[in-house]
Amino acid sequence: MNYFKTLVLILLTIIFLNDSVAQTYEFDNPIAEKRADPWVYKSEDGFYYLIATVPEYNKIVLRKAKRINELKGAKEKVIWKKHDNGVMGSHIWAPELHRINGKWYIYFAAGDVDDIWKIRMWVLSSDNKDPMNAIWKEEGQIKTDYDSFSLDATTFEHNGKRYLIWAQNLEGMQGTALKMSEMKTPTTLTGSEIVITRPEFDWERVKYNVNEGPAVIKHEGKIFVTYSASATNKNYCLGLLWIDENANLLDEANWNKSPGPVFTSEEDFKRYGPGHNSFTVSEDGKATIMIYHARDYKEIEGPELNDVNRATRAREVKWLPSGFPDFMQKHKD
Repeated sequence: MNYFKTLVLILLTIIFLNDSVAQTYEFDNPIAEKRADPWVYKSEDGFYYLIATVPEYNKIVLRKAKRINELKGAKEKVIWKKHDNGVMGSHIWAPELHRINGKWYIYFAAGDVDDIWKIRMWVLSSDNKDPMNAIWKEEGQIKTDYDSFSLDATTFEHNGKRYLIWAQNLEGMQGTALKMSEMKTPTTLTGSEIVITRPEFDWERVKYNVNEGPAVIKHEGKIFVTYSASATNKNYCLGLLWIDENANLLDEANWNKSPGPVFTSEEDFKRYGPGHNSFTVSEDGKATIMIYHARDYKEIEGPELNDVNRATRAREVKWLPSGFPDFMQKHKD
């Protein structure tokens, strides 16, 4: 990366973290207590579905509402439980709900009862129109070229092709990087697998070397990918990748990366460790809404994963004249 490009990226990061215009949309935060890694999907009939990690790490839950704020009081339903034996028996993490070709898919991570850290990516599917009342079929594991710790799968379509982005331990590397591949079907990969980011900056390597939790959003000719970095404590934060929509998405050289985080802890607002976000749209369809988790206190006793108080929040994302997202760092949710 040349000096001029690096300077431009640094200036972009400064813009991201500066004050901006006020929030237009207000949310009754947190919209879900004790729900981490949140994913909100707005269906064609206008309903919002919230799916997230529960602190027991033993099941997948879903709630439905007509408005984002109404998710807070919506009745939650357990739609799948972990296995008592073998695979999909531990560490049920980061489910995402997607509608692909008229069918529902849930991507999630799970460990093995006999090896709880043997975490891999798994898929459920259903033909039911309403995922709240669906019977879910276990489609099996998403297999990758290198069999290692893998999680946080997300999928998107572009120019008639479907892609998967996920976090994975690379061979010979401690920590997780983000990989990407084209999909042959909603449950299988095809072709090359590339690395689009790996932990390289200090802010991505606090306590653990982490790039995880990708989320995709398109805007004005660019594809943006947010991701989470560092340990899931007060140091957890969001980074940003982007690529021109006409570029070859499977060429690692075409991806750009901000040298600094774009959304971080903010003590004035008691927002600590924001991360693992998703994107949806406002009820009127006019605004980009980011759904993410954070805690309202800084210090954690014991291991981060044992702390249950990551809560789901919603906030508006503005768009700068440059076409880049402004995560409104200096504004309260």
